[in-house]
Amino acid sequence: MISGAFYALLAGFLGAVASSSAKLSLGADYLQHMCESGMRRWRTGGDHLELDGGDTPCDWLHIPLRLLCGALLFTCNAVMWTFFSKALRHSSSSARATVTTTASNFISSAILGQVVFGETHAALWWVGISLTLSGLLVLHGSMSQTLSEEEKKQK
Repeated sequence: MISGAFYALLAGFLGAVASSSAKLSLGADYLQHMCESGMRRWRTGGDHLELDGGDTPCDWLHIPLRLLCGALLFTCNAVMWTFFSKALRHSSSSARATVTTTASNFISSAILGQVVFGETHAALWWVGISLTLSGLLVLHGSMSQTLSEEEKKQK
């Protein structure tokens, strides 16, 4: 059987993917810039690929890509809530599932932000996430001790 922590980690990751999809679909021209840089890598000859009227494929291709990211946003949110509810059901405490999901979401958001958007985080942000992870470790450790004490009392 899969533990509640695994479901909580997946829920946090899917929440980060959903928020990145929202940023891609509703944000600035990230998709158009990504498309243009991809076209520059793929071009084999000539200055650059143009359609009639001087338009590039990226001038219209970003619209279906935005719609695809919008669909990914709703899909990831639906699956994220499914995994979060499973995490709540399989965890010994709702606080444990919530903190694990939040920590997973923070870390996944940082990684996706750096990989997809080229974002960097200040040292204070890393101090904050370290404190959050430390609290998560304390919470997980105290819950294990509480469960073992309850098992001893039942015997």
